[in-house]
Amino acid sequence: MLTAFDKALLNKIQENLPLVSRPYAEVAKKLGVEETAVIERLNFLREQGYIRRIGPFFDSAKLGYIGTLVAVRVREENVPTVAAAINAYSGVTHNYERYSEGDTRYNLWFTLLSPDTASQVKVLASIENMPGVERLISLPAIKKYKVSVRFTL
Repeated sequence: MLTAFDKALLNKIQENLPLVSRPYAEVAKKLGVEETAVIERLNFLREQGYIRRIGPFFDSAKLGYIGTLVAVRVREENVPTVAAAINAYSGVTHNYERYSEGDTRYNLWFTLLSPDTASQVKVLASIENMPGVERLISLPAIKKYKVSVRFTL
């Protein structure tokens, strides 16, 4: 269960984490605690699964990358192996198993960022040839709609 301090801490770090040599010291000042308390609590929250990742978001297109959403139909017994192999690619940012009742057309969905089309084609061909992969479709973005999610705790 999250404490009041946990909620205040999570609210603070979701946006505008200070770009200084000791960002958690700055957060600690704002919360009226020591830096070690912030670091210890963040470690605990990560171990407990409340925090998955702390890091920046970049505009991949401005950095020259191309992205696509990929839907894959994978035989059920192969999903864990295929998902793990997909996750090994550095350009994969999200990977989700999805099922609808009675619908197994595309049960694994992931996003892929690549430095160029040739790299993207190579990765997708490799995934498409994995055991258990029955079909793969690439759904490149036509227009970006940026959603900023912030959870107020």
